[in-house]
Amino acid sequence: MNKKIFVPVVVTVVLAAALYGVAVGLLPVTNENRLADLKSILTTLLPGSETFTVEPYSGEDANISAVYKADNGYVVETVTDGYVDEITLLVGVSNDGKVTGVVVRDQHETWGLGQKAANDVPFLTQLLLDKETLTVGENVDGVTGATVTSKAVVKAVNSAKAFVTGADVSSSATEWGG
Repeated sequence: MNKKIFVPVVVTVVLAAALYGVAVGLLPVTNENRLADLKSILTTLLPGSETFTVEPYSGEDANISAVYKADNGYVVETVTDGYVDEITLLVGVSNDGKVTGVVVRDQHETWGLGQKAANDVPFLTQLLLDKETLTVGENVDGVTGATVTSKAVVKAVNSAKAFVTGADVSSSATEWGG
């Protein structure tokens, strides 16, 4: 093999192995940081709660991907189809069915339109309304230019509320479009 090619290939392989070793060595720290980040978000979404337990979810609502139980309520992780891709939310719901907080954890919606749903304070604040079912256009104003994304977020919040209150998933509470 030509020495001009052999040396860079060996150096690249050695550096790749070293980077892999560092990544594996830092994996426990990375996992610890992720758990700390999640706990911080959970306690913010459900004020007054410090301890959360993961509850297995085997219900009929396909929007629900995880459930974290606390003494005074639940934080429900939901995944709904947006305009571009899936939208993942964490929704805090007290034991009496009131939404206490919403955070968009992951979304890949259209830049400048659907992505506004992740941090549009007036839109997100409406999701804290004490209504049995939220509906875009009826009691929730959607994000301008992002109707599909707005409806997906509202659907996710309705699914979380329905889980805590025991609403029937076949009801309009979890139909697409909220």
